[in-house]
Amino acid sequence: MNRINQKLEEDKKLLSIYFTAGYPNINDTVSIIQNLEKSNVDMIEIGLPFSDPLADGPTIQDSSTKALRNGMTSELLFKQIRDIRETVSIPLIIMGYFNPMLQFGVEAFCKKCQEVGVDGLIIPDLPVDVYHKEYKSTFEKYGLINVFLITPQTSDERIRFIDSVSDGFIYMVSSASTTGAKTGFGNEQDVYFDRIAKMNLKNPQIVGFGISNNETFTQATKQAKGAIIGSAFIKYLTKNGIDTIDNFTKPILN
Repeated sequence: MNRINQKLEEDKKLLSIYFTAGYPNINDTVSIIQNLEKSNVDMIEIGLPFSDPLADGPTIQDSSTKALRNGMTSELLFKQIRDIRETVSIPLIIMGYFNPMLQFGVEAFCKKCQEVGVDGLIIPDLPVDVYHKEYKSTFEKYGLINVFLITPQTSDERIRFIDSVSDGFIYMVSSASTTGAKTGFGNEQDVYFDRIAKMNLKNPQIVGFGISNNETFTQATKQAKGAIIGSAFIKYLTKNGIDTIDNFTKPILN
């Protein structure tokens, strides 16, 4: 069974952390992953930096720009994490845009993911219809889960189609905006969370965008299986470096 599916079966609310590969420094990738697992994080999203990141807010955009300047590439990421499964057992997901994967070769990229022990991909700009027609069989061949995003504006019909094509979790974007930390969720988000919960989808949902602390994590996971933190974690890395990651995660999980 894929590690993502195993993790989703655990009787707990899951914390997933996003960080940008190659940031703050080019060779920090493996240390960040190892430290996150030691800090009781459930899943990790490794951001593959791209020059035109449509869904990302300023914090993640800035980290991507710096990672690219540091020299991060798909090839280098795979090289850095080739032995990661000797020390890390939690699910690892690469989050990136489709263009670098297309340039690498979709099948070659999927094969590399399987070789190094990556469990899934999140590709915000790959439409579910295109994936379903052209790439689903390739992802399945290499044991990869592809995670799709939904927003408050996504129609019920579209959500049900995404649910039917998915075999892991659905990335539930908390609001129709770019990534970024918020202080709390309002009534609009509560209505949206309720609406999705009542749809009884076969795939659990993990909420992303706007989660930054224990309050927003608790709110987001009231009905969802887990939550993803990205921008707030990158801000922490920028300020504090990579050696005290548990100081970031402890207050969220307690």
